[in-house]
Amino acid sequence: MPLLVDLFRVFTVLNLLLLAGLGYVWARNWLQLRSKHTLGLLLFVVFLAGENLLAAYFFMIDPTLSTWIVTAEQVPPVAQGAMTTLRVLEFAGLAFLTWVTYD
Repeated sequence: MPLLVDLFRVFTVLNLLLLAGLGYVWARNWLQLRSKHTLGLLLFVVFLAGENLLAAYFFMIDPTLSTWIVTAEQVPPVAQGAMTTLRVLEFAGLAFLTWVTYD
């Protein structure tokens, strides 16, 4: 498997872990405060986690797409690099947001 695809998969899982932590804190806060702001943050986690879960399914489990994305003839390395870069940038943003939330 190409390294870029492996990195894509790793950062997708890491993003899901960070989103689970953020979702826990924001759900707890929403249950206590019932403010629109905390509800908005909780919905942000739900939608972004849904996107990451869908990506995890397509790129790890789905037999057609997971095979297709790994072959360089079908998906060039530059596209694999772009997808991985987006996951890494998302992870950086979520890591900072997690740090701010737990601080």
